[in-house]
Amino acid sequence: MQNIKLFITKAHVFSVCLFIVFIFSCKKENTTNTNHITPLEALNQYYTTNLRQCIAYVDTLAQSQNKESAKKNYLQARKYFKICEPILAFADAENYKALNQPNILKVEEEDATDIKIMNPFGFQVLEETLYDDNFDVQTLQTIASKTKSRLELVSNNSQLRFKDYHILWLIRDEIARIALTGITGFDSPVLEQSLKESELAYQTIAEILKIYESHFTSEELMTSWQSELQATQQNLDGSFSSFDRYNFIKFHTHKQLELIVKTKKDWNLEFPYELAFNNDMTSLFSKNTFNLSYFSSEQFDSLPKAKIELGQKLFNEKALSKNNTISCATCHQKDKYFTDGLTISKGVTRNSPTLLYSALQKSFFYDNRAGSLEGQIVAVVNNKNEFHSDLQHLEQTVSHNKKYVEAFKEVYNDSVSQDYVRNAIATYIRSLTPFNSKFDNNINDKENTLTASEQRGFNLFTGKAKCATCHFPPTFNGTVPVLYKESELELIGVPQTNDTINTEIDDDLGRFTVFNTEEKKHFFKTSTVRNVAKTAPYMHNGVYTTLNDVVDFYNRGGGIGLGMNIEHQTLPPDPLNLNQQEITDLIAFMESLTDEL
Repeated sequence: MQNIKLFITKAHVFSVCLFIVFIFSCKKENTTNTNHITPLEALNQYYTTNLRQCIAYVDTLAQSQNKESAKKNYLQARKYFKICEPILAFADAENYKALNQPNILKVEEEDATDIKIMNPFGFQVLEETLYDDNFDVQTLQTIASKTKSRLELVSNNSQLRFKDYHILWLIRDEIARIALTGITGFDSPVLEQSLKESELAYQTIAEILKIYESHFTSEELMTSWQSELQATQQNLDGSFSSFDRYNFIKFHTHKQLELIVKTKKDWNLEFPYELAFNNDMTSLFSKNTFNLSYFSSEQFDSLPKAKIELGQKLFNEKALSKNNTISCATCHQKDKYFTDGLTISKGVTRNSPTLLYSALQKSFFYDNRAGSLEGQIVAVVNNKNEFHSDLQHLEQTVSHNKKYVEAFKEVYNDSVSQDYVRNAIATYIRSLTPFNSKFDNNINDKENTLTASEQRGFNLFTGKAKCATCHFPPTFNGTVPVLYKESELELIGVPQTNDTINTEIDDDLGRFTVFNTEEKKHFFKTSTVRNVAKTAPYMHNGVYTTLNDVVDFYNRGGGIGLGMNIEHQTLPPDPLNLNQQEITDLIAFMESLTDEL
């Protein structure tokens, strides 16, 4: 009996030991499996988890019956949307754009036979609807349901297939997005939660770098990232109105762009091609920021000096016009910063815009009717009130000039053609992107001359005054960061005369004249503010002669603020309530954008 008990005891002990070994083996196996998960798999988990959280709150929002519960659900949904933003915006740019579009009627004009008019939806629309004085729960539910459907579409196709260089591109894009649209209040028009939301996006950047920590060979570089991101998030913990955007970009954004370049080297990566940004860019306000060929109809590594010089000669060549009296330089004079200083240019019905930085656009003319610089030149040549010529005359004129023939043979290794003539002129125009203004030199730490007023003016431009929600830095035109695929048109209600009483909208119908789309009446391209101190008079009709007049127009709320009845005005109609000191500072900043030519 004693032997039997001893046997049972030993068997029990052995069973317990086996069980313990089994448990520890399972734990070890689970740990091993967790450790074997790839960074991309971990990134997918992080992204899908937060995306589903966002969808859940939007779903609850769509069922909300009262304003207070709707607000709580909206804020939670928006939180997770912003956490997803760095990944979503890169992985699915078009759906991100749709989910984050302004509360403005959307009109897509592919051609005269394909025009789509759609009501907007997404988070900006939800915000404005939810915080409107005339809150309507059914309208909110409809928009929330549509937003949820689009998010579910994204979620159902959310498997990320990134390569390592994509990770650095998406981080770089988000760093730029925060600086150029995030901290400006572009997508938080009512609540102005831009700083808090930028913190959330930086939280995701930090998480991505943590997931990819094994890729770093330099522990010091990873530590630099951690310290910088922590300092950045602390800096963003402030108020929208008093936030110092100038120093944020100068000391945080640019430092992070430098870290991207160092990380590329540390990870031993090669970027296979360039997008809108140059792969080695370390500043948002530099001649090296942009890949010019991204905005062009041709691909090139750099602009050849000989081609620029040839284009400059042709730009000033009056023989290209039918009666030998007009050249491109007639309406775009260098000493007037490539304008002509007239209210309305000779032979046309609109003011002559500057050509400086026009290379960094995706469409041309005030009504966006041309898709390239070469295309714009065709329109000028054919216009009976300008060159009153044709492309054949262009080619023949240049072909009959021996010096030009020799130059084309050297530059193009070919004979003269109208295509080459247009390309040469366009190349010269593409070279007109100096980025050497006082503001550029200061934010790039090349000099320390920016006044307190000019710095306050930049912070107003990108903050309270809301200028940067349409005039996006660093180009300060309407080409939308960070994809730079679209140059926006806006309806701001430009008046016929500089009169704040009994005024009427100017009778130029703008974009409407291209496809006769009713909803595009009086829409005009958002021009650059760079060199604006040298390019008066202002607006497409030259109605304003001073920057003070222009700021006053915006300060009142555009055309609606002047008392006009405008259905589709894209400029917020509410007064900006800028005081005289703020107006002075704003103008001082704009004057600091004057380049040395």
